[in-house]
Amino acid sequence: MQLAIAVHSSLNKELEDKIKRFFENLKCNPTILVGGYWGGMKVVVDEAIMKKLKVVVILPEEREDVELPPDVIRINSGCEYRCRSVILVRSADLLVSLGGEVGTTIEIFMAYAMGKRALVLSDTGFSTDKLKTAFSEYLDNRKVMKVEYYSSPEDLAKEVCKPITQIKTNFG
Repeated sequence: MQLAIAVHSSLNKELEDKIKRFFENLKCNPTILVGGYWGGMKVVVDEAIMKKLKVVVILPEEREDVELPPDVIRINSGCEYRCRSVILVRSADLLVSLGGEVGTTIEIFMAYAMGKRALVLSDTGFSTDKLKTAFSEYLDNRKVMKVEYYSSPEDLAKEVCKPITQIKTNFG
């Protein structure tokens, strides 16, 4: 499974703690996809490496000069931030949001529009928390996929690792 993790590009202690708790409870071995190596994404990459998971970083053109850990697979996208997000989400089987602002929100909406599962951590203190109130289950009237919300990183990690049966979308 290729797991895209959308998370804010800045970092605070609470976000760092939630990312660590997510990875402590991740009992499967997905390939982790992220869109950079700074802020929350850096913690995601570092935690995934400690768990010996495969990590792919899809860098936006503006930040292709960032130095990555040696075992990380680097993709210099040649794209600005939002274009990089398309590559990130299209390459994933599942998207997890660990909290963020407009970039993370865009990635959640992209996953929904592409018929991919989006699991969203709530109570993060970021704007993505507002999605649960604004769009409780679906992001529009097409009802492509339910957006799933979790209040704890532990429960979110457990959900990621559940065996996938058949998930129906309105794409057929």
